Amino acid sequence: MIVVVDSSALTLLVNPDARPPDDPATGAPLTHARERIEHLIDSLADNSTIIVPTPVLAEVLVRAGPALQAVVEQMERFPRFQIRPFDKLAAVETAMMTIDAVRAGDKKGGSAEPWQKVKIDRQIIAIARTNNAERIYSDDQGLATFARAQGIEVVSSWELPLPVIQTELFDREA
Repeated sequence: MIVVVDSSALTLLVNPDARPPDDPATGAPLTHARERIEHLIDSLADNSTIIVPTPVLAEVLVRAGPALQAVVEQMERFPRFQIRPFDKLAAVETAMMTIDAVRAGDKKGGSAEPWQKVKIDRQIIAIARTNNAERIYSDDQGLATFARAQGIEVVSSWELPLPVIQTELFDREA
């Protein structure tokens, strides 16, 4: 399976101090957000590919500060993570999405977000589509709306299961 992570999911993975998103069910910060993302990565099949679009990488690296190079090196050590560029094919895909939206009478495709964010979201979705991604992990509702409109499944961090924590009922001593 080929999946994409957006900046909200990737930030939780690479930055232990990242602020978790708010859980829509409670309005409070999501509990065990990092653990949920780590469990997701662990539970994906060994032959799964996790795509990090370059616009996502750029956003996460801005927040990484001095750890910028270490974050890139860490991702490059895991072959399941593949950094994918906004290339010519993705540019064509983005243009086609924008042309369709303009023809429908709203270049932002119904989004209330600033135009620059809409363009970046489309680039991320175009990278996902041109790399045959089936799913994107994102807490960004604007991005999620675009992804669903393009036939890509979206999973938010609050929808991820908690990892099963196994504890011993009784301490066992020899």
